[in-house]
Amino acid sequence: DPDSDTLRRSAETDSDQLASWRVDSEAGTVTLVDPAATRLGGISLPLEPMLGCFGVAPELGQAIATATSGRHGGNMDYRGFGVGVSALLPVFVPGALFHLGDCHARQGDGEIGGTGVEISADVQFTVRVRKNAGLRWPAGESRDHTFTVGNARPLDQALQHATTEMQRRLQQEYGLDRVAAALLMGQCIEYDVGNVYDPAYTVVCKLANDLLAAL
Repeated sequence: DPDSDTLRRSAETDSDQLASWRVDSEAGTVTLVDPAATRLGGISLPLEPMLGCFGVAPELGQAIATATSGRHGGNMDYRGFGVGVSALLPVFVPGALFHLGDCHARQGDGEIGGTGVEISADVQFTVRVRKNAGLRWPAGESRDHTFTVGNARPLDQALQHATTEMQRRLQQEYGLDRVAAALLMGQCIEYDVGNVYDPAYTVVCKLANDLLAAL
C-alpha cells in the first residue's frame, strides 16, 4: 500500500526529529528553540517542574527496570508529582531504598509524545516514615487533592487499582463504611492519566481535600 509506506516514512522522520527547549527559571517559562520551522514557532509555555520517576525497592526481591512502574512507584510520569506535593509509598524492604530521577521542566498528561521537557535538576526532599499506614499502592497529597495511583497494563487495570486503593483509604483512614465510601466516590471522584507510553500505564484517582476535611 503506497499510502502505508508514506505513513511509515513520515513516522520514521518524526521519530528522528529532536526538540530543544530553552528553560528560563526566572521568567518561569520553557520556549521551543528547535525545530523552529514548525507552525508552533518559538512557543513559550509555563515552567511546571516535576519528577517523572521515583520509588522504593520492589517486593519479593524483584529487579524491575526504572523504565516502568508498579506498586513500588517507578516511572509514573504523573505531572501532579510537582513542587510541594507529598508522595506516599509502601515499603517492602528494610531501609526502603528510595530513588528518584527523570526530572521534567514540564510535561503534558500521559507523556503522550514519549518525552517531557527533560532537564537536570537539584531536588530538595524530606523523608518520613508512617508506621502501619497500610499503603498498598503509591499515593499523594497536594494542596487541593488527596490521590491514589495505580500502575498496570491495560489502562482499566491501572484505574481499578487506583480506585480500590482510594476506597480502602476512605474506610481505613476516614472511618467510612463501604457504602458511604462508594457514594462519595461515585459523585466526587476525579481521574488523571499519568504515563501511557511505558510498559505499565498510570492512572490517578483524586478527591478534593475540602470534601475530606468535612469528614
